Amino acid sequence: MDLIKRAFGPGTTLIDRAWCSDITYVRTWEGWLYVAAIVDVGSRRVVGWAMADHMRAELVCDALPMAVHSRHPQKGLIFHSDRGSQYTSGAFRDLLERHAMRQSLSAPGQCWDNAVAESFWATIKEELVHRHPWPTRVRARQAIFEFIEVFYNRHRLHSSLGYLSPAEYEARGRGQRGTVDAA
Repeated sequence: MDLIKRAFGPGTTLIDRAWCSDITYVRTWEGWLYVAAIVDVGSRRVVGWAMADHMRAELVCDALPMAVHSRHPQKGLIFHSDRGSQYTSGAFRDLLERHAMRQSLSAPGQCWDNAVAESFWATIKEELVHRHPWPTRVRARQAIFEFIEVFYNRHRLHSSLGYLSPAEYEARGRGQRGTVDAA
């Protein structure tokens, strides 16, 4: 069930009330590097991510603890994704339950239902991935880490945030943290 219903605009979601996630892949000369990212819908900050040479459920399961550790969300947070097998796996659903999160899934075949995550992937591919050859997975991992943690979260301006970076948007108290309505 889709609990987000495309409510992605500024002011529609408080920080750490809803996260969205998706997986993408990066071609390297060694083979594919798969990347899972979790984006806070309220601030557009990437709050968790993981990279691997596979697309098994462990990939998304590895991204979630990073987000939980860095953000300490309240019970009832909405975790939104597409209906990929990684996100609908028993292991991932158990992990969401352990963290008292509510799962939200896009409608089948509706990429617009996960527009925040899709937009993040479009940005990283346009501004980083497609601009360079990637001889090794290690080099791609380093560049993606730097893009997310050094540039994207701290310096990249977002029109949906009034041309602030996610870090600046949060620091100014925009999209304030709020309690999550448990349903």
